[in-house]
Amino acid sequence: MLKKSTLMLLVLLLVASVFVPATFAEEPVKITVLNYFDLTSPGAERELNEVWYEFSIRNPHIIVEREDLFLEPFHQKTEAYAAADRLPDVIYMWPGGRSTSLHTLGLVKDLRPLLGDDAQYYQEAVLAPQAGGYLAELPQTMTSSHALYVNLSLLDSLGLSMPTTYEELVAMVPVLQANGLDTILMGAQDDWVIQSCLFSMIVGRLVGDDKLNEILAGEAKFTDPEFVGALEFYAQMYEDGVLHRKIMQTSYAEVNGLFATGRAPFLVDGDWKVSNFLTDQTTGEALIPVDKQDEFAMTIFPAVPGEINHASSSGVVGVGFGMSSKLEAGSAKEAAAWELIKWLQGPEVQKMRLETAGTIPSRVDVVSDQLEPLVIERIRYYEDILVTTEVLDNIFEGEVYTPINIGLQEIGLGFATPMEVAERTQEAFDDWFARQ
Repeated sequence: MLKKSTLMLLVLLLVASVFVPATFAEEPVKITVLNYFDLTSPGAERELNEVWYEFSIRNPHIIVEREDLFLEPFHQKTEAYAAADRLPDVIYMWPGGRSTSLHTLGLVKDLRPLLGDDAQYYQEAVLAPQAGGYLAELPQTMTSSHALYVNLSLLDSLGLSMPTTYEELVAMVPVLQANGLDTILMGAQDDWVIQSCLFSMIVGRLVGDDKLNEILAGEAKFTDPEFVGALEFYAQMYEDGVLHRKIMQTSYAEVNGLFATGRAPFLVDGDWKVSNFLTDQTTGEALIPVDKQDEFAMTIFPAVPGEINHASSSGVVGVGFGMSSKLEAGSAKEAAAWELIKWLQGPEVQKMRLETAGTIPSRVDVVSDQLEPLVIERIRYYEDILVTTEVLDNIFEGEVYTPINIGLQEIGLGFATPMEVAERTQEAFDDWFARQ
């Protein structure tokens, strides 16, 4: 027969086991993460606290070892990990483009089976197969790689209005130059910017996706008149003074302040650039203060001569997080990695990104009444787009679009002609196509 004291101890232990959270009983699991993160962005501190720290609080048994990198250092590290066959357990990814090898080489898992019934909470378009023919990353958004940002108050002060055609835009150049202003700003020091944020839109207007698919299938060439014509129009923008070669000397971060302080009435970038102008939660300051944001707008590029797609813009399913294919199915590490990915693309985190960066949610259950005017404008901007066309670095492999990226800078600097760039690109494509 048990002593009374022993019996009481057993009762207390039983009660404690009922009320201790299950996570304390779980074995610790360590997962590694490679994250694409701009620590200088206005929402950085809120993301660190509300996303990563909050996940650790809710999942104390999951130990996250996170590596934060941005722009080229991120891509270089991804390539190094892939080449060494040491891909992190969870990795930030694109649906194609510079993440293409992760998809096509099967370095990451198909997430659709893990998503299961939760697919109902996501917009159907974001769950479409990606570069490898499967759902390799769970997207956090849809994104437009081209947007024209407009300083309405600056235009008004100069007696100018929003141009509807390229010819009207060119007519503004003498007025802007007389006032010591540029026409269009771009932070194009990194070679991807012109291709992704401007030239892909031009190709969509003048070449079209059908022609690009013919090129991809080896049934047409980059040296055909349509693609060369798109390069020639881009070159004409420098001759017309719409673009200036100084954009290749402007860093991607520097251009934010130049536009916010009125150095030009227009900025070309992706729709994600909105986040750099919003209020920084740590300082309460913004490059474009809330009470001034109504003086700015987002739209698409004016009508281009000879365009076959009117009011089109280049766009793609957004970025997200994928999972290394090395994680064993049904293992504790796979479960932990999926728990993190679900959290990163869950309603709370998507709401936070909507509020801090204006990121359009990929989920259908995310709303907020805490949006700054520029975020509301970013949402409205999609009404201006009649057709969404391909982004070149999403549809083609890196060895094919890299000559385009470099060639666009060379055209702007006067180091190459449109046909020379087209020929080099076709040569790179032929080499790639021969290995398929």
